[in-house]
Amino acid sequence: MSIDVDLNAATPRRSRPRPAGWRRLWTSAQVRWGVTLLVAMTVLIAIGPLLAPYDPAAPVGKPYAMPSAMAFLGTDNLGRDVFSRVLSGGTYLAWMAPISALLSVAVGAAIALVTAYYGGWTDLLLMRSLDVLLAFPGVLLTLLCVSVFGPEPALLVGLVTLSLMPGVARVIRGAALPLLNQEYVLWAKAVGKPAHNIILRELLPNVSSPLLVELGLRLSWSVGILSSMSFIGYGIQPPAADWGLMVNENGGGLGTQPFAALAPIAMIVLYTIGGALVAEGAARVVARTEGKA
Repeated sequence: MSIDVDLNAATPRRSRPRPAGWRRLWTSAQVRWGVTLLVAMTVLIAIGPLLAPYDPAAPVGKPYAMPSAMAFLGTDNLGRDVFSRVLSGGTYLAWMAPISALLSVAVGAAIALVTAYYGGWTDLLLMRSLDVLLAFPGVLLTLLCVSVFGPEPALLVGLVTLSLMPGVARVIRGAALPLLNQEYVLWAKAVGKPAHNIILRELLPNVSSPLLVELGLRLSWSVGILSSMSFIGYGIQPPAADWGLMVNENGGGLGTQPFAALAPIAMIVLYTIGGALVAEGAARVVARTEGKA
């Protein structure tokens, strides 16, 4: 008489540890402040062009005129209203920076989990390829590509993603490697679950916390890189209103009319601080959670 044994029933599955998900991250005051600041900046960027009192590309007075009742923050180097340009200047950054951060985290995490799971030659080839990207200066690659193909927004997003993705992959790979020896992963391999199932259902949920940390961090870096590219003339081009471009155009007038350059700098700093607060707060929650585990 044969006895059929259900391996799934015979082998008790060890429950996965609960990662520090979004609800736990929300207990951090830093995360709450960071998210609030990012949401406020996004709303302001979305409705800013509707609130602008003047056409951001049209002159309204003399160049570098000081603040007045007509121009709340004065005028810039071409006599355009600084307040209107500040309200309209975050449109490109509002979609380019988040998309760059999301793509870099998504692609980097995918590569990291595949290399961690398969190891061997897969790990060697992919990680050494990423090391080459890390060794090559990202700014130099960006300048080279923009000089050849032009400062197209989609190209800038791709270049920022390419420069940030290797760092994400290294961090997530380091977080995924210890999970391969956990009982719930060994159980999934023992019962014959396919590799993609193990990667998506066993590894990915347990690196969600460092992924959220990386997302906040890469968002801040995306804002800085994109603003820097506009500042040096390889990003958004005139006459478009862009915060980084405004700093470039009005840097020479700091001694005459400082608000033309300081106002867009303040907006870039606020946007960057929002992402930094989320990243730092999430990192502290993750460290506290791992300490209790």
